Amino acid sequence: MTNLNIYDMKNLILLFAFLLAGSTFAQKLPMQDIKAVESKVIEWRRHFHQNPELSNREFETGKKIAEILQSFGIEVQTGIAHTGVVGILKGKKPGKVIALRADIDGLPVTERVDLPFKSTVKSKFLGEDVGVMHACGHDTHIAILLGTAKVLSKNRNFNGTVKFIFQPAEEGAPPGEEGGAELMVKEGVLKNPDVEAIFGLHISSGMDVGKIMYKSGGLMAAVNRFEIRVKGKQSHGSTPWTSIDPIMASVKIIDGLQTLISRESVLTNEAAVLSIGKISSGVRSNIIPETAQIIGTLRTLDKGMQQHIHKRMREMIPTIAKAYRAEAEVIIDKGYPITYNDPKLTKKTAPSFAKAAGKENVIIGKAITGAEDFSFFQKEVPGVYFFLGGKPLDLPMSEVGPHHTPDFYIDESGLLLGVKTFTQIVFDYLK
Repeated sequence: MTNLNIYDMKNLILLFAFLLAGSTFAQKLPMQDIKAVESKVIEWRRHFHQNPELSNREFETGKKIAEILQSFGIEVQTGIAHTGVVGILKGKKPGKVIALRADIDGLPVTERVDLPFKSTVKSKFLGEDVGVMHACGHDTHIAILLGTAKVLSKNRNFNGTVKFIFQPAEEGAPPGEEGGAELMVKEGVLKNPDVEAIFGLHISSGMDVGKIMYKSGGLMAAVNRFEIRVKGKQSHGSTPWTSIDPIMASVKIIDGLQTLISRESVLTNEAAVLSIGKISSGVRSNIIPETAQIIGTLRTLDKGMQQHIHKRMREMIPTIAKAYRAEAEVIIDKGYPITYNDPKLTKKTAPSFAKAAGKENVIIGKAITGAEDFSFFQKEVPGVYFFLGGKPLDLPMSEVGPHHTPDFYIDESGLLLGVKTFTQIVFDYLK
């Protein structure tokens, strides 16, 4: 090494100081702007909570999202996958393109929580009159992503582009319709400009505010909705021997299906769940009906197990029905793939979680049997999906309102961490 004079040493020290300062600045979050947006995030959340719309019917929701994004000076695209909205924000310099996603649809659930902004919306779902509620927290997802968009629109000191994807119909499009993430992908939401990586979050009513949970690899299950149609022979209830009872056959089919999990699935490898959600048959007490309908859901975390259960369902169901002189067919929907967090991208993103929440508040969790159509985005580009705590710290787990129920409840003090985490991910990835 050559000898340096005092002048050279001073210049070298100044150069190192400048580089260090630049590095620190590139990773420093605009906390003043993040804190300042909290009241708006809560205001937006309450608006969407009070005005929920069902899947593929999020017309007013999409319109409101577009208006808010436009007020930030963000380029907006509408009408994607029917009611979806995309915002595009360019940083100060060209670079990579990443996407942040929020789902926007509500559920056919009548709210029971006594809130000033409680939903009283009514609608039709599959021909029935229902209440409508954001019973899975999609209203918080919208508000968090809007808050992130506002913060980033004021702080564009990143290299590249961010796509804000507001996705309809995550809960599933109505029968006979396309929708959700799959349709967004089909319509090119990850193109022009081409997305390199995508990130999404889900609020959790059962995890403490201030916590983040993630997992590399398979995080959430593949899901398949199935329908079983049983046909028998109608008769008077007083002479059941003249009937072929589809209800009795249905009971035996349901009983048999449970053995596919308890006796045929290697549960020490991965979890699997089969649940029946609806049985429909008959019109009155003294008529044995001609037909019955069974609707259920299958959740799997292993593709081989999924294929085996599908095969056995198609073998077992008609055979059990035949044993009771009935006929049965099963229709298994395509469903959603496994929500799979790309291991390399997850490893790269983990430090962002720690910076945003504090290392002590980040949990590496286990796979769950819930499902998410965010998985369709992950089939196209690497993605990371994580959970954000929404349970009040003083609320016992025994009193938590589960997702998809009338008692679902979220502590709004946890929303700001969502904004902070999304912003941290953008700054770290596009630095």
